[in-house]
Amino acid sequence: MEQFKISNLYNLEETIASELMMQAEYPWELLPRISAFILELGDKLPKDKFTEVKEHVWVANSAVVAPSAYINGPAIIDEEAEIRHCAFIRGNAIVGKGAVVGNSTELKNVILFNKVQVPHYNYVGDSILGFKAHMGAGSITSNVKSDKTLVVVKNGEEKAETGLKKFGAMLGDNVEVGCNSVLNPGTVIGRNSNVYPTSMVRGCIPEGSIYKNQGEIAAKQ
Repeated sequence: MEQFKISNLYNLEETIASELMMQAEYPWELLPRISAFILELGDKLPKDKFTEVKEHVWVANSAVVAPSAYINGPAIIDEEAEIRHCAFIRGNAIVGKGAVVGNSTELKNVILFNKVQVPHYNYVGDSILGFKAHMGAGSITSNVKSDKTLVVVKNGEEKAETGLKKFGAMLGDNVEVGCNSVLNPGTVIGRNSNVYPTSMVRGCIPEGSIYKNQGEIAAKQ
């Protein structure tokens, strides 16, 4: 599991949540802590750069939020982020600098690093997306197993018991997910990897890989 540690997935200089990210070894360990961290950080944000637009929702003055978007707290929308038409942010969400949350995209209990793009019809729940990660149109994170058992992260013969019923996906920096793909509960994708469109992904994908289908993963040349 070494390459799926926080230190090997993410550039912590590219998130307002760096202090939180340094508190654990693996990123999924932080999912239960996102809400409390937002509440603590929100009150410390500079008043000249952020406005608490409603209770526990802090939006940077340079961010662009469409009138039709809905943001429930606690949430932080960082500088120059763009929240587009009919985006639905359900709460416990950090949207990084210059990130894009697009048309009809839904977020819940997430950290989006700077420059993340979830721009078209995405569902991202109980997940952490690294710097410049991009999810193509219609791609989603599935965050609850069909049998409702606790999520286990599996990497070959290695297994990590998370103790979590809800766990979507951990995407490293610069991960590209193709359109209409489903990332099954407990998916972890190493930085600089690509997922083919319409894929069904589960388990761990090494960094610098191209995921074509289950059992066919090629190293980038």
